[in-house]
Amino acid sequence: MNLTGSGTIDRPSTHEPQKQDPMSTSANEPSGSATPVVTTIGATASRKNRTLEMQLIPEAMARSHMHERLREAEMERRALRLMSARRLQRRAERASQRARRALAMAVMQ
Repeated sequence: MNLTGSGTIDRPSTHEPQKQDPMSTSANEPSGSATPVVTTIGATASRKNRTLEMQLIPEAMARSHMHERLREAEMERRALRLMSARRLQRRAERASQRARRALAMAVMQ
């Protein structure tokens, strides 16, 4: 009876890649050709970095929100300065017009 690939009672074969035993390299295979054995150290460090990034997300969002508020405030100040400058320009134009009229009336008399 040939039970190749059927596993044993202690270690039944499975089709799920995560539950299978890692493949070992054969003696006739050149070194470095097989994929390296994956360690969990990199995964743990990656998980820690991800956790740190997740903890820093609210801070980054608050910083972005504050930057946006500052930009809006600056735009508001520019708009107010522009309105004030236009108001002063109209006032100066009216004063200039009054002065011209007064000069014309003085010349006509």
